[in-house]
Amino acid sequence: MESLFDVQEWMKKFGYVNLISNRLDAIYFMKVELVELKKRGIIQENDPEFFSASLILRREARIEEEKESSNKGKNG
Repeated sequence: MESLFDVQEWMKKFGYVNLISNRLDAIYFMKVELVELKKRGIIQENDPEFFSASLILRREARIEEEKESSNKGKNG
């Protein structure tokens, strides 16, 4: 798993389908859903795919937040 798309495809196995157009919001809800899947025991915290998905979501959120803050600086 290397990209946000890979995480979305992996999460489809558990019934999660992203219908949110805002990328940062979509990442937020994917993080929430990932935590819920872990809480309910559907996936294990020591699962390498869970770990990869968590890191990818964190990275993508940081990238999107940086884009938004740089756009505010240009438009502000």
